[in-house]
Amino acid sequence: MEQFRNVGIIGRLGGSEVVDTLNRLLEFLDKRDLNIILEQSLTGVLPDRNLQSGSYKMLGEVCDLVIVVGGDGSLLGAARALARSNVPVLGVNRGRLGFLTDISPDEIDTLIGEVLDGRYIMESRFLLEVQVKRNGEPTGQGAALNDVVLNPGKSARMIEFELYIEGQFVYSQRSDGMIVASPTGSTAYALSAGGPIMHPKLDAMVLVPMFPHTLSSRPIVVDGNSEIKIVIGADNEVFPQVNCDGQEIITTQPGDTVTIHKKPHKLKLIHPLNHNFYEICRSKLGWSSRPGN
Repeated sequence: MEQFRNVGIIGRLGGSEVVDTLNRLLEFLDKRDLNIILEQSLTGVLPDRNLQSGSYKMLGEVCDLVIVVGGDGSLLGAARALARSNVPVLGVNRGRLGFLTDISPDEIDTLIGEVLDGRYIMESRFLLEVQVKRNGEPTGQGAALNDVVLNPGKSARMIEFELYIEGQFVYSQRSDGMIVASPTGSTAYALSAGGPIMHPKLDAMVLVPMFPHTLSSRPIVVDGNSEIKIVIGADNEVFPQVNCDGQEIITTQPGDTVTIHKKPHKLKLIHPLNHNFYEICRSKLGWSSRPGN
């Protein structure tokens, strides 16, 4: 197990509950005599803490562990920024669901203490990489841990596009768009659109059409190393958007090509030893905990 001496802290801004949890976490880490580095935006909400601060890039370069305090959205942003650095990431939940940030604030002393003592589970989660080209020239790119979503943007109109998988034509579709999700993202937007739940260890991607103008169009699960290509129909009257994790937006034009594939750098995600994917599904998705409930 890795020894964690330099610990980076990232937090979601805009809530007193998050600040309270950050202070509790910092007090606990200080007792462990660790070198703590704050993500630089936190210095404004923690003015009394005389701690070193730096950018996401700096945290990735010098830290042995990064702890994210916030919701899954906070961890998604950290994942995109830190995957290249290969630094392990641990989440403390201050959001709604908490599929990725699975330690509650009242478990900081016990569960983070166990992680620092070397008792934890380490997972590798792959990210998706997307590139938009116009007339063969790149016009935008991005990355996503959960999903890459093609949608009409501000317009309520359907869009037309062609789908190719590994260079093979799949279909032309008229719909509200397409969700391309990793196993990590299968329990997010893709699930709401009727996609399957995929275990995080699967090396696969799922393609979920959004309100297709046909009854026979269904989600497709493909190999994780597949290349997905979407060609925006030249006759579209709208400018569709490509959305990465709901946080990064690339605007396309009719005729553009959107290519999606696995990113070479993976996220190292840490869980406490009691982590159980199916228990998380039961508690977060409202599954019955026993027959008859």
